[in-house]
Amino acid sequence: MQIQCDREKLSRVFQTAASVVPARSPKAILRNVKLETIDGGIALTATDLEVGIRIDLMDFQASSPGSALLPVDRVGSILRETPDEQLTVQSDGQRVVIEGQQSRFQLPAEDPVAYPEVRAFDAEAYHEVPARAFRELVRRTAFATDNESTRYALGGILIEFGEEEMIGVGTDGRRLARQMAPAKAVGAVDRTEEMTIVPSRAMHLLERALAENDEEILLAVRDNAVLVRSRQTTVYARLIEGRFPNWRGVFPQRDDMAKINLTVGTFHGAVRQAAIVTSEDRRGVDFAFSEGKLMMSGHGGELGESRVELPIAYSGAEVVIRLDPRFVSDFLKVLEPDQNVVMELKDGDTAAVCRSDDGYAYVIMPLSQGQ
Repeated sequence: MQIQCDREKLSRVFQTAASVVPARSPKAILRNVKLETIDGGIALTATDLEVGIRIDLMDFQASSPGSALLPVDRVGSILRETPDEQLTVQSDGQRVVIEGQQSRFQLPAEDPVAYPEVRAFDAEAYHEVPARAFRELVRRTAFATDNESTRYALGGILIEFGEEEMIGVGTDGRRLARQMAPAKAVGAVDRTEEMTIVPSRAMHLLERALAENDEEILLAVRDNAVLVRSRQTTVYARLIEGRFPNWRGVFPQRDDMAKINLTVGTFHGAVRQAAIVTSEDRRGVDFAFSEGKLMMSGHGGELGESRVELPIAYSGAEVVIRLDPRFVSDFLKVLEPDQNVVMELKDGDTAAVCRSDDGYAYVIMPLSQGQ
């Protein structure tokens, strides 16, 4: 096998594929990215047996067909450090040679025939989702997941499909993020899947792989796995087994909740100020909403106290609630600074609900006075 390629372009897609490679594995062969020639270009594949990725590149020139395993650490370093703009990569099955105008590297290589096959997108029934909307769904929900939970399957994002939309939900039991996105069903899509929970790691990989894609992606759930295909990338991931909490029951159902309009940028700045004196032991900040102003008070014990005032458009009865400012900040930093949000509040014992006008909702459980 021999190919000629642009170093920067190969480095970019190699890093994306390498993000799947496990840091430790009893199977040493998984510490490689597989490169193979295809009609009109090359394909890079990588897997840890739970998540797999395939990236097809059609503008690479292959002088001779074949495949090779590229050791992640050493090849990644070569692609980052060598100054050569053009590289030749060749392999005889036992070694890999990477050569440019100013450098040449020879590396031992394992047999590519022994590398596990990465599952292809072969679904006839699937959903079409705008890539931009899918990236936003991941960014707005994955941060709220919890990989340490043993009671529920909280280490991933719950995906639910409707007639013309999909819903993504992430929670760690203390806060919950929900985002909607358009999704068009193609073929006889089976919506009887009881729980479709995609590992947050796989969702982050998809967000990264789709970073430069503004087209439609294809998403299918089958055989306890999710398959996603874009123009040049296919990702396969096993679903998380287990139960997900009844997320709809988390949203308070009260008509008498106060609804307060806030601008993301100014609100986020004030929250960050109030959080300066907080610590792991004293996380809480008191949010006091009264006529015309929001007063935030942090009590950090030995770290001191904070008091930050923010003018707001509110004329209702005073509502005071103690929240973890980190959770409030996590919600605000995935939104645009000039965006408006609505905060719905009842009292200090009822969960706060934050909403934007583009299908995003976020629930934060209040803290007790000792926190």
